[in-house]
Amino acid sequence: MEDFEIVNLYWARSEDAISQTAEKYGHYCRAIARRILSNREDAQESVNDTYFAAWNAMPPHRPAALQIFLGKITRRLSLKKWRDQNRCKRGGGQTALVLDELAESIPAGNGVEDQILGAELVRALNGFLEDLPQTERRVFLYRYWYLNSIGEISREFDFSPSKIKSMLHRTRGKLRSFLQKEGWE
Repeated sequence: MEDFEIVNLYWARSEDAISQTAEKYGHYCRAIARRILSNREDAQESVNDTYFAAWNAMPPHRPAALQIFLGKITRRLSLKKWRDQNRCKRGGGQTALVLDELAESIPAGNGVEDQILGAELVRALNGFLEDLPQTERRVFLYRYWYLNSIGEISREFDFSPSKIKSMLHRTRGKLRSFLQKEGWE
């Protein structure tokens, strides 16, 4: 079934929308959730929450790219669940490691001010990513959006792990310089 047909099912409030979404994008959403949560049951719960959030968002929202829309919801809900589970403890795993790596480059926010400036920071980050060479941008997104391990990225791009680490280190440095230049210290 095509995405626009699935979206139309949501708008018609047909329960088939959920089953069609699960059939077409269930594996994709579970992969995102598992990378963040490292637990099959928690990942499935996050995916179910994604379907519920999509149901509540449509209408009034009509996403242009359903896969990206669902991926963003899954990622947001999974990160929230991960933060809730790890509030009092620092655990191992890719999520903590990735968030720690990015913390060096992205400025910390101040509550309400952070929420107000969030959209501007997103625009700045998108501009930064658009200016990166394609391979560098893809490696960066694999690591910091999809939370892939260095080994997984290394296999995907057929680069050594040290090359991936070096590329990510340089890109974080470029990001830090870009954000400072743009006034995001």
